[in-house]
Amino acid sequence: MAQTANGFALELQETDLALTAAAREKMLELFSQVEDDDLKAIRVFVSGGGCGGMGYGMTFTDARSEYDCVRKEQGFEVFVDAVALNFLRGVEIDYVERPTGASFVFNNAFAITGGSGTCGACGSAGGGCG
Repeated sequence: MAQTANGFALELQETDLALTAAAREKMLELFSQVEDDDLKAIRVFVSGGGCGGMGYGMTFTDARSEYDCVRKEQGFEVFVDAVALNFLRGVEIDYVERPTGASFVFNNAFAITGGSGTCGACGSAGGGCG
């Protein structure tokens, strides 16, 4: 596993951040629909707490920082910065379709962080690319 000079791993492992088959499929579908050639990956992030707890979300990104850990998937990459990874380690991202709508769901989010556990399509609950 490659590491930076700061000593943290550059490659995300399945134990760091798991993607279900449904999540991979939807991410690939969304990434393939992007018409901007500058976009390089899907960024998974954590947004600040407040009364609603931590928020987890995703967005497209055109830049990788020196603090990003990367997961290479077929057809796209996933970036998570080292700070967010501390809150995401062990989380599984799933994509579910329900009668009320479809969304990415963050399973096993640390209860201690007060996580919301979902990627809101409205943008206010952590953004999202779905």
